[in-house]
Amino acid sequence: MGHVPVFLHDLTFDELRDLLVADGLRPVHVKAVWNALHFRAETDLTARFDWVPPLRRWVAEKVTPEGGYRLDHLAVASHIPSGDGLTQKFLLRLQDGQEIETVIMGYTGRHTVCVSTQAGCAMGCVFCATGQMGFVRHLRPGEIVGQVLHAQRILRARGERLRNIVLMGMGEPLHNYAHVMKALDLISDTRGCNIGPSKISVSTVGVVPGILRLAEENRPYNLAISLHGSTEEERAALIPANQRWPLSELIAACRTYGEKTGRRIFFAWTLIAGVNDTPDHAQRVVALLQGLDAHLNLIPLNETAGYSGRESAEKAGDVFQQIILAAGIPCTVRQRRGIDVAAGCGQLKAEKNRPRREQPVLT
Repeated sequence: MGHVPVFLHDLTFDELRDLLVADGLRPVHVKAVWNALHFRAETDLTARFDWVPPLRRWVAEKVTPEGGYRLDHLAVASHIPSGDGLTQKFLLRLQDGQEIETVIMGYTGRHTVCVSTQAGCAMGCVFCATGQMGFVRHLRPGEIVGQVLHAQRILRARGERLRNIVLMGMGEPLHNYAHVMKALDLISDTRGCNIGPSKISVSTVGVVPGILRLAEENRPYNLAISLHGSTEEERAALIPANQRWPLSELIAACRTYGEKTGRRIFFAWTLIAGVNDTPDHAQRVVALLQGLDAHLNLIPLNETAGYSGRESAEKAGDVFQQIILAAGIPCTVRQRRGIDVAAGCGQLKAEKNRPRREQPVLT
């Protein structure tokens, strides 16, 4: 059997330093390599002719397929800009040929990247194209970091900068907890990407053990919960994971999270005509969120081929929002981006190169 490659973007600063020292280099050289990988987002270390000879030799010998060290430079399989020019959807190819989607969204004065954490998803939400695709495998930390670095390269080339990261692409972040948290530690490191934790949002369909672990570890990232249903039956029909982690347990976990961290929780509600968009639904949402430091984001359904539901009428959404606001709960309608190129919430899906699936192991 061949050796397992080491992906340098998987490593923390200390792990990278230890690797260099084990290879006979001085610890001081870690700063140059880390800067190239995570701050400059370079894709080819052999181009660094300014490095000292021992470091250049290390790159020539080790950072090669034969040497066993590799970078997570994700190849662009396709790039589709939206008609309004504000959104760019990238299909990025991983080392094993699997493909994931990453979306750069432009807003006034800022840019956000929507990052995938898995190839496919095991949660099976009925209105989500990724859920309809099924689960293929978890992403490594470097594959998550690599998407952010890709977005930074794209934006820097235009004289713009990345401000926010949302883990709302393909996959359930809390199903891939350890790799996701390591990736976020790497991304928020002030010596590298330096995206502050307050600018990073982790979205979940309600993986209760993961939410409780976030609270226990006091992770500094924003937490976003996909709610979508106001009763157990209603939510289970949309989100099969509700059978594993019922709505009552989810809300209890949110209360524990709020008490332990003191942080606001952002809830997402996809408005589906005749399914969850009536005043009665809104009143039940108010009852669920009462006493929580909560913010509700309303998302008009982005239609997908695998789900017959339709977007709510604008008036129904307005009434829904007013009921939430009248109860004293902040509530906004999320700006839609990239719908024309299937880059909106719930629309991400990779069609090709699906290798044998890993068996999903739920927390």
